[in-house]
Amino acid sequence: MRIRTFPLAALLILVAMTNTGCVSNHVTNAIAVMSPTQGSSVHGVVEFHDAGNGVRVVANISGLTPGDHGFHIHEWGDTSSADGTAAGGHFNPLGHQHGARDASRKHVGDLGNLHADAQGNATYDWTDPDMPLALIIGRGVIIHAKNDDYGQPTGNAGGRVAQGVIGVAKPDMRHKH
Repeated sequence: MRIRTFPLAALLILVAMTNTGCVSNHVTNAIAVMSPTQGSSVHGVVEFHDAGNGVRVVANISGLTPGDHGFHIHEWGDTSSADGTAAGGHFNPLGHQHGARDASRKHVGDLGNLHADAQGNATYDWTDPDMPLALIIGRGVIIHAKNDDYGQPTGNAGGRVAQGVIGVAKPDMRHKH
């Protein structure tokens, strides 16, 4: 009998905590810490913020070659492969063709390109009106070696130079990296 009363008591405590604001099921901030793939030195942080009118994506990345680099959310948050391929393909739950970040029909994971300056640093700040934050938690973020030319099926952006997993961040986290 004790086994049955403990789960009920735990559930009641969790419900009480949720109703008092101690626990929230509404994620407002997420973060992906980017690590280099084998042979790369690319690293940085990508933040995701519930902006009310979409998800604001803010990135600060270093170690890139100068120029543009494809930037996508991939289907799996699996960084176990040295080359980043365990993250799978672009996150595309609606089955759309690949496209620019502002295309009316595109993969949910299409973020366009990061532009690296002469020192290999890139910043990114864009609000995606079609990206549901709750749907990308646990997915992978990949930075590619080359420019995403928006060709089919995935933009011809080449190998993967950095990878990260989108995780839940502190509610008060705002551009601290």
